[in-house]
Amino acid sequence: MPKDFKCLYCDRYFSSRQAYAQHVNRTHYDINDTSLDDKDFNRINRFEEMQTGWEESLPSITNENEEYEDQNMPPASHEYEDVLENTDVVSNFSKNYDINQTSQSNFDQSDRFEESNMEDYYSFEQVSPDRFEESNIEDYDNFEQVSPEREENVMEFPNEAYADLMELFIKHNLNNKTGNAIIKFFDKHSNLSTSPLPKNIEAGRKLMDIMNVQKLPYSKHCILNYKNKEYFVYYRPIKSCIENLLSNPDIIKNFIYKYQFLQSDGETLYSEQYSGNWWKNVEASIRPEAHILSIILYSDATTTDSLGKSSLHPIYISLGNIRTWRRNKEDAKQLLGYLPILSANNEGQTSRFKRLARETFHNSLKFLLDPLFDEDGIDFKINNKNIRFFPRISTVIGDWPEACTFSLTFKSANSNYPCHFCQTHRNDLTSIRKDCIIIRNKENMQEYYNNGSAESIGLEQVYNYFWTIPNIDIYAATVPDRMHHLDLGLFRYQIEYTKELLGKSLEDKMNRRIAIIPRHPGLKIFAKGVQSIARLTASEFRDLMKVMVFVVDNLLNKDLSEVYVRWNRMYLMSRFERFTESDLENFQIAINEWADLFITLFWDCSSGMKMPKLHSWIYHIVDAIRDFGAINGYTTETYESLHKTYVKIPYRLSNKKDVEMQIMKNIRRRAMILRNQVKETKTPRALTYTAKLFIINFSNITELCNQQKNNPNINETMRKGFKEFQNCLYEYLSELKKSFTEGSLIKIFGSVTLKNGAILRATNKFHGRPWFSNIAVAMNNEELSKYQSDKGICYAQTLLITEVNVPNESPFHLVLVQWYDYRFDQNSDLYDCPLLKLVEWYNFIEIEAIEDIVHMVPRFDETNEYFVNKYLF
Repeated sequence: MPKDFKCLYCDRYFSSRQAYAQHVNRTHYDINDTSLDDKDFNRINRFEEMQTGWEESLPSITNENEEYEDQNMPPASHEYEDVLENTDVVSNFSKNYDINQTSQSNFDQSDRFEESNMEDYYSFEQVSPDRFEESNIEDYDNFEQVSPEREENVMEFPNEAYADLMELFIKHNLNNKTGNAIIKFFDKHSNLSTSPLPKNIEAGRKLMDIMNVQKLPYSKHCILNYKNKEYFVYYRPIKSCIENLLSNPDIIKNFIYKYQFLQSDGETLYSEQYSGNWWKNVEASIRPEAHILSIILYSDATTTDSLGKSSLHPIYISLGNIRTWRRNKEDAKQLLGYLPILSANNEGQTSRFKRLARETFHNSLKFLLDPLFDEDGIDFKINNKNIRFFPRISTVIGDWPEACTFSLTFKSANSNYPCHFCQTHRNDLTSIRKDCIIIRNKENMQEYYNNGSAESIGLEQVYNYFWTIPNIDIYAATVPDRMHHLDLGLFRYQIEYTKELLGKSLEDKMNRRIAIIPRHPGLKIFAKGVQSIARLTASEFRDLMKVMVFVVDNLLNKDLSEVYVRWNRMYLMSRFERFTESDLENFQIAINEWADLFITLFWDCSSGMKMPKLHSWIYHIVDAIRDFGAINGYTTETYESLHKTYVKIPYRLSNKKDVEMQIMKNIRRRAMILRNQVKETKTPRALTYTAKLFIINFSNITELCNQQKNNPNINETMRKGFKEFQNCLYEYLSELKKSFTEGSLIKIFGSVTLKNGAILRATNKFHGRPWFSNIAVAMNNEELSKYQSDKGICYAQTLLITEVNVPNESPFHLVLVQWYDYRFDQNSDLYDCPLLKLVEWYNFIEIEAIEDIVHMVPRFDETNEYFVNKYLF
């Protein structure tokens, strides 16, 4: 399984190398620590004056990669490590057991699933009845336990090999056939008279099902009997879910108990949820010695197969007390259960059926959540100490239809009052003044309900369970979700409207531009352009955001480019981890500026811009930040992946009968395996070289350069590097007053790891295509007045990555670069990005001087003009 990247400077860890590098740059980098010194830039100026006729012809060139494919360097030194990870699926399976006729085998199975865009899930149009009938819900604690009868108190596996086998089987989602083959292989080649393993995998699963493990019960409860069919909630007790979270030591290290009033330069600061107004107000309403336990709910119906013929409706919980970066990890969330989905059969989506579906949804929530709301609070054990909490639901995360189901407002965007935050008429969604908006709340909505006029304000004539829960305004708690509002919502509309404005001919040109965008770590390249918008995932829309401003440059008019510039300004601000009041004012300005141009430019492409998501984003997102902290704390970006773990993968492993029961068993087994495991992390190590291309003696440098600078089989950029290599290397060493001696070695590599964890590449072929990274280099303060720079940063393209070994000297870690300069002397920024040109300046710089890898995008239909992409996130 892939390991997370552990930060060298703090406790945070990240799921991707790109996220790790961005964190290091943003949080831990001092720009002056790695700047070039005066000598580096003097060499740039003096290079054009160099006149060297040095040439020497000596034999012996060692080319260890004639085709220039990236390869792993042999482990001759700890500095040359293979950065490609292989998943050790076998784990400790054969530990302490003697296997004959062995060569070690790894079983590697990787299952990939495409995330479904479930933004508009309308197969669950539900309405609920007037009141909850308390008698219909049994006492929560008297649940039906569906795990097998325990004939004996089994607490653990019979032996270590048995445990390791089941870990292998469960952790990697193997099927019975594969598991039985592993058992047969082990039994055949071991020297043991009696096998420590089960007879077959089914026996192992049955043993796990009867093991008595605390905090891992699963149950079902009949919530409705309708037309001779029972509908069940399959669930885990919510207290057990919370106990599981609080038993994780790493979570407790990032757990906050009290409201924190934060300031920056005298301004109120909103970051984590515990710095928001909701937490402050709720904490003031409970006993001072107790603590708030902030419950975050996330639910979203999702398909179980690629054809979309069947669905499940999972609901998850997390805790707002956990810091956002830690809460975004999968183990900081718990599956609470599966809500029933009513089958209309021949009845159709009648009004009566919709009301029944809504009733069932809220009855299910009542059954799941009621155990939390004891007037005296609840004791939970943390670090072997009982602590009194008052659980309170803070936010409900989901897409727009899901938010409407929780708030019981009409789902249709065509209803007269489509916003679940306020009572704004659909004709005024983008034109109403902020001070004229009437916010929905428990009091005014309940008054409409009691008067029987709920539907006149876009509210279902159904009693809302959340009206009975303390300290929650369900209409504010259903916060705008950035992924569904922006990524899958407004940006998708912007792309669709752009295509409509362009017409067929210019749309084809747009797709050709998208296809040739240079690649960059973590950025998806659309080799065929945007073929089907409907099939794009949220992640793919985010990748398009990063490049569309360059794609539409000079394609139609300035307004089309400007709307993407304004979108990116707004979107980047939405990803801030902290907001002062000034930041919120600027954020609101950025939203308004984008929205004004969006509405003007695309008015004819839409039906009068009557878009609830647009309204919600303009008028309600800033208030949500004041109440619940930064947007990163309540977006579904990190929740959508839970569908793979808790729905799609276990569904694929089931026999498709009584699916929920099988999935709950599968999840319990997985939890048993993973509950005591420590998350494996790694910290990227700087100056780790890979893909060795050449290793030569110093005496062979001339022959190598002469041979490769005219080699038609390598990329033009690499040929250029070999053409300049020799002169630049001598210039570098002469500046340092160093000289080559007998035994000096020069090693040329295809890639190296930088100190921020990013990988610098200079290779003729990486997955079939050349890749020569562009870099940012911090200038010395004394040089700032001599060069036009981007706030102290200069840019260059990597040509060759080199390590020079001189006897009795520390290795020189160098990179040969060609420099960029600004395209114009003044006003060289376009679309908030520096506009550059490549110039004939070459020299070696030390790898440690590189600030970061940057994305250069050529300006289309222009020669030697490049944008520095400032829109990577």
